[in-house]
Amino acid sequence: MFAIRMPFGRRPSPRHLVTALVAALVVPLAPAMAADTWPARPLTLVVPYPPGGAADTVARIYADALSAALAQNVIVDNKPGAGTAIAAEAVASAPADGYTLSLVPTGQVTVLPHIVKNLRFDPVKSFTPVSLLAYTSLVVASNERVPATTLGELVKLAKERPGGLSYSSSGSGTIVHLAGEYLRQVTGTDLLHVPFKGSAPAVTAVLGGNVDLAVDTLTILAPQIQGGKLRGLAITSRERSPLLPNVPTVAEAGYPGFEVTSWFGLSVAAGTPAAIVQRLNGEIAKAAADPAVRAKLAAQGLEAWASTSAAYAEQIRSDSAKYGRVVEQSHITFD
Repeated sequence: MFAIRMPFGRRPSPRHLVTALVAALVVPLAPAMAADTWPARPLTLVVPYPPGGAADTVARIYADALSAALAQNVIVDNKPGAGTAIAAEAVASAPADGYTLSLVPTGQVTVLPHIVKNLRFDPVKSFTPVSLLAYTSLVVASNERVPATTLGELVKLAKERPGGLSYSSSGSGTIVHLAGEYLRQVTGTDLLHVPFKGSAPAVTAVLGGNVDLAVDTLTILAPQIQGGKLRGLAITSRERSPLLPNVPTVAEAGYPGFEVTSWFGLSVAAGTPAAIVQRLNGEIAKAAADPAVRAKLAAQGLEAWASTSAAYAEQIRSDSAKYGRVVEQSHITFD
């Protein structure tokens, strides 16, 4: 119920009554009406890395699938920088109307918040999780200048040269950065972290001999290892990858229990109508089940992984707790 208040001593005219009634009814219906007509124009999918990496690959595969399903273009907008914070802040401050989507890499909401205390977004409160999209393993690889053919040999070499070996990452606060620091922690070595704004420049630095080691996704490193340009030393998943069957896991190399998986999710700004979130979730589930989409992802070392919004939120919570402990024990700082 609602009440119409008029200045003392005046009675509301029929025109005032109609105007007030319409206003009272239209306002609460606005979000529902927006959801019913969504999408009426192209959408933007914000990616926190430059083109060429695993995140960009996942974004473009799902953008194509969503464009077809929604009958609207889904435009990929690469916004690298600040350890993925620039992209996250852009989505967090966008209108909560479902037209700005966020490609979320693991580190953005599970690692970065533990490293940077003055972020202008909250990893939980600023976004509404839609669905997980895909996941992949990470690989530790070296260039030919490093005289190590196994992870064991690398650890021995690193202990002989404290601080003398470096590894590249796609940025501070990323899951790749954390994997490198986690590896440094469990092996008791002193590796120098060299961050870049994305995977492409990070791997280029290793190929050029400016950095010794690369820690990155299968999407990026498998072709380099298969082509003989880099040497695969270990993979961070629980099991070996079909793309690199001869590369052992970190656990197999003598460090049981070590496992880091890089996943990607889709989120929108907090406050986005539930109907839009549900529609997006349903279309993601259909895309993830599509053999053509799965084949495109698999060719890049990625596996489709659709989920409910609740399951995605729980993944964020559990990984944040796990990686937060690694950050605390390794004293990782944003550099």
